[in-house]
Amino acid sequence: MRLATIVIAVLALFGVGSVATAADEGSLIEQVKEGCKAELESHCKQVTPGEGRLLACLYAYQDKLSGRCEYALYDASARLERAVAALSYAATECKADIEKHCAGVQPGEGRIADCLKKKSGSLSKRCSQAIKDVGLD
Repeated sequence: MRLATIVIAVLALFGVGSVATAADEGSLIEQVKEGCKAELESHCKQVTPGEGRLLACLYAYQDKLSGRCEYALYDASARLERAVAALSYAATECKADIEKHCAGVQPGEGRIADCLKKKSGSLSKRCSQAIKDVGLD
């Protein structure tokens, strides 16, 4: 099941709490929890939540997932893919501005986005447009 793998990889890459601005993480988690409620209770009840362990458990039982759970995972992965694409686009368009204005800013938890917002008056047109396009403004 490629989709569960994508969800696990993206969540592991970004970690809980750091994708929230790009893809409403809380709703993604709730969507998967609700869609996979039966599977989480039957197959993953003993798994300690956090660090992608519940998604890994669902992946281990992928041959036993209901259509509802598969759809919840598919939809969450599609939303995460769109968010990653949007952030990648903004990062590409703003690379020079990030290097120029935010070089000393530690990546993560929205710090670079905050830096770019503070420097909005001196950003390139491409970067300003990308920020607007992806809704980070």
